[in-house]
Amino acid sequence: MTDVWFDETLYPGWGQRFQVLRMLAQVASPYQTIEVFESARHGRVLALDGAIQITEADEFVYQEMLAHVPLLAHGAARRVLIIGAGDGGVLRRVLQHRTVEQAVMVEIDGEVIRLAREFLPGIGGDAWGDPRAQVIVGDGIAYAAAAAAGSFDVVIVDSTDPVGVGEALFTDAFYADCARLLAPDGLVVNQCGVPFMQPEELRDTSRRRARAFPHVSAYVAAVPTYVGGFMTLGIAAKAPGLGQLAPETIRARAADAGILGRTRYWSPEVHAAAFQLPPYIAELLNPG
Repeated sequence: MTDVWFDETLYPGWGQRFQVLRMLAQVASPYQTIEVFESARHGRVLALDGAIQITEADEFVYQEMLAHVPLLAHGAARRVLIIGAGDGGVLRRVLQHRTVEQAVMVEIDGEVIRLAREFLPGIGGDAWGDPRAQVIVGDGIAYAAAAAAGSFDVVIVDSTDPVGVGEALFTDAFYADCARLLAPDGLVVNQCGVPFMQPEELRDTSRRRARAFPHVSAYVAAVPTYVGGFMTLGIAAKAPGLGQLAPETIRARAADAGILGRTRYWSPEVHAAAFQLPPYIAELLNPG
């Protein structure tokens, strides 16, 4: 076993290390530095600009909660827009819903898609060739700005943190475009970081979403690789009640969608419980 380690550089003064068995790819794209390596404990790992994005060992937690929760909170989503998510995992989970008719994925960095398909084929699976999928290498901000009003039911944003290439996905203008392109019962979800380490991310994005949507909330997922406690996923909707669904309602919707028995983290009970936030997280939704 090698004595080479990958040190994540997301937080100043605190981090995590992965023992590297084999470096598979190191690419400097026009947008970011992309690294893919074989780790000793987490399988293959994708990192962008030194920050871990996905590992084969625990990607199912993040991907399932980012995709299944908004689709089942909506209950009748047929048209889904995915921004980012170049590894293909969100696209695969969205297309597990047989009720989805169209999934448009817009990823700005084609190198992420290329490397994920080559070195992480299990994450995207068969989604890349699904006839319901449209994969666009392009600017998700520009796509959202140009999309027709009411053209999507759900928007899922899987981005890096609000620095560099991901910064524009956390602005007032972007959320206003999401509100316009969504149908009257539509909703948007995006990752809002680990609030124990990044409280400003959930606090600031909640304020911005509230300027475009009347109903703003968040839910949590425990992703081991995203160190620092719960990962929060911010959700905003035009209609109320998205976080108050009973497990029985969620289970019925999941049965219609065809995803029951196909998940490793998500369940109707986990879905409902994920909206019950610890006070230190809940206070960030209403910062005053």
